[in-house]
Amino acid sequence: MEDSIEERTKVIIYTDQYRIMGHIDLLPNARLTDFMLDTRHFIAVTNAKIYSLDGKAILNTAFCDINKNHIIIITPENLAQK
Repeated sequence: MEDSIEERTKVIIYTDQYRIMGHIDLLPNARLTDFMLDTRHFIAVTNAKIYSLDGKAILNTAFCDINKNHIIIITPENLAQK
């Protein structure tokens, strides 16, 4: 059985209380939409930086799980524009 190689994708996640910037692991050529549909309850985020919605830094951590039910917006960082 061949091991799957995952790609780290930098994302921005918004919940009703936080903005989270970090990495998720996607299979090559996988769509973020498919990843979210296939994920059960939590998504693993590495190198996470968590901010309040007004921009105050809350936490930097090597790993955190984000409850999928609390995600309002998730986008690859390279597609985000201000």
